Amino acid sequence: MSGTLDGQGGPPGSKPPVVTQRHVTSNEFRAAFRAAHLGMAVVGRDGLVRSANDALGALLGTDPARLEDSPAAEFTGLREDSRTWSAYREVLLGRRDRLHCTRRLRQAGGRGLWAEVTVTPLPETPDALLSVADISDRRDLRARLRHLRMHDPVTGLPNRSLFFERLATALAAAAVAGGGSGRIGLCYLDLDGFKAVNDTLGHRAGDRLLGAVARRLTECAAPGGHLVARLGGDEFALLVEESAGTEQLIDLAASVQAGLAHPFEVAGQRLAVSASIGVVERPAAGTHATELMQAADTTLYWAKADGKARWTLFDPERNAHRMTRQALSSTLRPAVDREEFALQYQPLVGLGDGVVRGVEALVRWHHPQFGTLPPNRFIGLAEETGAIVPLGRWVLATACRQARRWQLDHPDEPLVVSVNVAVRQVWDSDLVGDVAEILTETGLPPSLLQLELTESAVMGSAGRPLQQLQALSDMGVAIAIDDFGTGYSNLAYLSRLPVSTLKLDGSFVHGFRAEEHPNPADETIVEALVQLAHRLGLTVTAECVESAEQAERLGRIGCDTGQGWFYSRPVPADRISALLSAGVRP
Repeated sequence: MSGTLDGQGGPPGSKPPVVTQRHVTSNEFRAAFRAAHLGMAVVGRDGLVRSANDALGALLGTDPARLEDSPAAEFTGLREDSRTWSAYREVLLGRRDRLHCTRRLRQAGGRGLWAEVTVTPLPETPDALLSVADISDRRDLRARLRHLRMHDPVTGLPNRSLFFERLATALAAAAVAGGGSGRIGLCYLDLDGFKAVNDTLGHRAGDRLLGAVARRLTECAAPGGHLVARLGGDEFALLVEESAGTEQLIDLAASVQAGLAHPFEVAGQRLAVSASIGVVERPAAGTHATELMQAADTTLYWAKADGKARWTLFDPERNAHRMTRQALSSTLRPAVDREEFALQYQPLVGLGDGVVRGVEALVRWHHPQFGTLPPNRFIGLAEETGAIVPLGRWVLATACRQARRWQLDHPDEPLVVSVNVAVRQVWDSDLVGDVAEILTETGLPPSLLQLELTESAVMGSAGRPLQQLQALSDMGVAIAIDDFGTGYSNLAYLSRLPVSTLKLDGSFVHGFRAEEHPNPADETIVEALVQLAHRLGLTVTAECVESAEQAERLGRIGCDTGQGWFYSRPVPADRISALLSAGVRP
């Protein structure tokens, strides 16, 4: 039986048939080249077109025969930049496998199109195959999708993503460019009371208002060609690239305020709208987008806090203070555990005999970064954050422990320690329980402890605060009203509160300076307060005594004790111990 070569078998001992790859003939290539819907041309090593198919002619709006012997780089834009031109030459010389790029081409008649241009060497020939694909529709679709993705659907303005893209580009360009101002500015605004529009008229009316606001902002920004974006909610931003300086930004912010001043007609309603604007202007070099936005956000907050319907310029000093407050606020509680606080004591001296009757404990914070801080730098923050409760407990315990040492060392010279108590300690902690526990633990008699509360905290007390004050008084602890005369000054409460001492605010004492013309009213008021206090069984301490003249006059009208720099600044506990040991009067 004879063998076959159809792949089904062969004579015994015969070799399998050899399968070879069939090469496309030049005729077949030419047929495919002409019939292809993709625009193509064969290009010689010299860059001239050998032949072009009908699809390429149609794409360029010309007869393909007219392209022959013309430089392919001319109608494909491959000469537009040196990098692409070099790569194209490398392909023609057979030193590179492929070139692929996107180019904007011009058709006959001037209409433009976007095309993907590809050049690859043809095997076994010195020529290369050039293909040109029209991607205009694809690019237009991509552009429309990007526009939708990067623009706000309510106002049509650039959205947050596009704004930050433009901002990053502007900062990067300013960092490398030699010309221009090298500065950048930003107006960051928020509509005042916009939520009320949504709540009363509905979100559709709110969206219409946002659209109307966007149009006015665009009008304000148009003369300078500034970018306007909606960052979300009722927040907008105006970006000033190549800023001419702070005045330009201030003028723009004022223009926005004026532009929004006219009422808006929305849903049959006339709506008055104002905006708070944070203004930031600075050199672009070294500025990061996040840093710029943080500054703008902070400044917008200042504008809101300062009363709204205004612009506020970024102030580095004010910002540094804010950052310091934030840093202090976040480290207050841990600082108590790390024992960063210390107490100093200021004597309370009898105005009649000059004897030290007591001391006021004043806390200091030895901050590792900011140094020693007085109470006015952190007590308010402690009250806001609630850290005043553990801090106040530590101050109370430390002061009572020290007062007990003084009592043991000087049993014949009883010294009252006065400790400030914040309102939040009265409300948010078991102050009575804390005091009782600390007195028991330290062994300090209740009569040697005085708690000071501000007048505004004590006046009007009812319920739990009044009950706690009464319980402390019943325990034998003295209660003093600090800064008396600056708060409510509701004298009717004095007869109902368990108070033993009034501490006159220093503003009354300032009028007793000898070098100034005395105001008779000051002395009359103080004398009346002292007489009233004494009739109610209260003692009176004058704060901020700075001279012998003040001390003498205050003593003459009946003040019991004085406190101030005339006697001593706040000092560490050992200084008070030394003073008591020496038996020296201040």
